[in-house]
Amino acid sequence: MTGEIVFELRKACAGYNGRPVLFDIDLTVRANERIAVMGRSGAGKSTLLGLLYAQRPADVALVPQASALVKPLSVFHNVYMGRLDRHSTAYNLRTLLWPAACEVAEVRTVLSSVGLDDEIFSVAGALSGGQQQRASVARALYNGRPILIGDEPVSALDRVQGADVLSLLKCKHQTIVLALHDVHHALEHAHRIVVLEHGHKVIDAPSCELTANDLLQHFGGEP
Repeated sequence: MTGEIVFELRKACAGYNGRPVLFDIDLTVRANERIAVMGRSGAGKSTLLGLLYAQRPADVALVPQASALVKPLSVFHNVYMGRLDRHSTAYNLRTLLWPAACEVAEVRTVLSSVGLDDEIFSVAGALSGGQQQRASVARALYNGRPILIGDEPVSALDRVQGADVLSLLKCKHQTIVLALHDVHHALEHAHRIVVLEHGHKVIDAPSCELTANDLLQHFGGEP
């Protein structure tokens, strides 16, 4: 396969509090690939994404697990946080109190793409779980960096909404690595699927060579 190497792991191992989580992981991600990472809860998906993110955080837009919004703040401010590092501290403090019209317009446009423009000044903690997840996706879109890493970015959405959001992410980011739990989403939206089981990589193959049953045997569920 041709293309610039974006991420590379060689015999990578990782763990927390003395407990091993990943074992001898080899993984290469090239520019313009879309990769779905799948597996049971506790298989090591989030840890794997963390290892990739740590390699080049300045180039990655991140959708963390469970949305990770600052719930007392507005949706606007949560999305604006996607570009905090591109402005001075003084500018960001001013935006906290008196957002510039241009910033509001840009954030509103991004929120419109995920169906949340009417909630721009709502308190993030008052949103439903699905709305919070879409706000987290909007923050990554507003971030605008070419690589996207997402940890279950559509888990709180129904399949139709999830497909719409994944299609949007594909349009906006050149290279994508997502932990997904929905087999149909993975087969439809990823070029390649990686399956983890007990911290080991058990599948790494083009999605066109896999079926739902190939995947489900490793983490249960219905086709």
